[in-house]
Amino acid sequence: MGPEETQRTEIKLAPLVPLVVKIANLSHRTQICVHKSFSSASSSPTPQLDKMTSERIEGILSDLKSRHPGQNEFIQAVEEVLMSLTPLFEKQGDEDYIGAFSVIAEPERVVKFRVQYPTFEKDGDVKLRTTTGYRVQFNSALGPYKGGLRFHPSVSESIIKFLGFEQIFKNALTNLPIGGGKGGCVFDPKGKSESEVRLLCESFMKGLYRHIGPNLDVPAGDIGVGGREIGYMYGEYVRLRGQPDMGVLTGKSTDFGGSKLRPEATGYGLVYITLEALKKYSHYRFLSEDKQAQIKENNFKGLKVMISGSGNVAQFAAEKVMELGGSVCSFSDSSGAITSEEGFTQAQIDELFHLKNVKRGRLSEMSRDNLTYHEKQSVWKLGMQCDVALPSATQNEIDLEAAEMLVEGGCWCIAEGANMPTTNEAVDFLKTKLEIYLPGKAANAGGVATSALEMAQNSARLFWTSEEVDEKLKGIMNNIFETAYQSAQDFDRPWDLQFGANAAGFLKVYKAYKSMGYLKF
Repeated sequence: MGPEETQRTEIKLAPLVPLVVKIANLSHRTQICVHKSFSSASSSPTPQLDKMTSERIEGILSDLKSRHPGQNEFIQAVEEVLMSLTPLFEKQGDEDYIGAFSVIAEPERVVKFRVQYPTFEKDGDVKLRTTTGYRVQFNSALGPYKGGLRFHPSVSESIIKFLGFEQIFKNALTNLPIGGGKGGCVFDPKGKSESEVRLLCESFMKGLYRHIGPNLDVPAGDIGVGGREIGYMYGEYVRLRGQPDMGVLTGKSTDFGGSKLRPEATGYGLVYITLEALKKYSHYRFLSEDKQAQIKENNFKGLKVMISGSGNVAQFAAEKVMELGGSVCSFSDSSGAITSEEGFTQAQIDELFHLKNVKRGRLSEMSRDNLTYHEKQSVWKLGMQCDVALPSATQNEIDLEAAEMLVEGGCWCIAEGANMPTTNEAVDFLKTKLEIYLPGKAANAGGVATSALEMAQNSARLFWTSEEVDEKLKGIMNNIFETAYQSAQDFDRPWDLQFGANAAGFLKVYKAYKSMGYLKF
């Protein structure tokens, strides 16, 4: 960063110092960064907050921390949205956006239940395990609770609450009639037999089935929960209820009420919305005329793309990037990362799909022709060069150190395929360095959007073709981008898609709550 850029940044941040000092004790995130300006367009600095507004923001976070002690991921998610909305709070006039936020940030209902399942040990012994199942029904202002179920060793009440909170605004951005929720339990499907997975799913559904329904709460899949697990849970639901009800779960197999392209939807949608952002912003980047022309023609030719994760989102994002001419240079899983400077070939992608979806193996098992395996390393800390980064693994995978390395490697666009994959500190840094930062609430909404399309098909007893679903998905993702972009423009922050997405999602829920009288006293 040169002297002029440093000076410009300091001038922009100066008005925010009182708020920064006021909330310094709340968490590590003590700055509100303003997106960097360009000669052709610039964002107005965030105005200085008055004392009362600052105190109310501080009070919301303080109250949440006291009611949800030790739930760091949840507090982080709330803080990210709350602090990004300060330009909206400054212009609230007679509206009480801050008061509404304090209501929205508290879950409507948290369901917890016992889950028991057996594990078959190598010595032939069978052990009965017990864990806690969660379903956080966070917000129903726009429709039935909607969000996935996660089976993973890292699951906690805090993780589920953060995911449910994010889901509120993500679902609002789709403009579909769905509220926000999330669920799951501590369980690792890796290395488990089919019987172990099935028995866990059935036990989980025994605790959940009373609390869900097509017009109440419609769970779907997430990490550790794919079509297999959804099938087992739906089968148990039918046995418990004594009747079929296709609309109670999404992510089902197309053999019984599922939608075409549901497994592909999050990855495909991630690429579609990234392409829209590239088309909108690429003329500010010093790209060759050839590359700019390729982007305008809806492809990624000439662009190097780094992807983390190797599940559904990563796999199908990679598939779509390569279909559109881009080079995919990385994948990762819990064992490490695998990279290719030249880009993965189609044969290597096919091998990865088979490894992950059939063998359920680890990336370390892939053949190494022109590939480099990095054991127990983050893909974001390898110092690779790229144009576009699509973090698609898990929360907080990009910290400040990783963000700095991405920028040093020439990355100029990040679109989040995972939920909250970037720490708040790293987001603040990246927004001052990148041309494009697309938050997960907007970028990874393709999965839940297609789940809502599955709900619509179930309700109408219809079955749409892949082409029909894909066309609807493209339209939804394009509309999400335009909504976030226009919201940012309305507040004179044309580069701040984080603010645009959060503000648009928040205002939709706010208006629904206000219309229903939830904010009147």
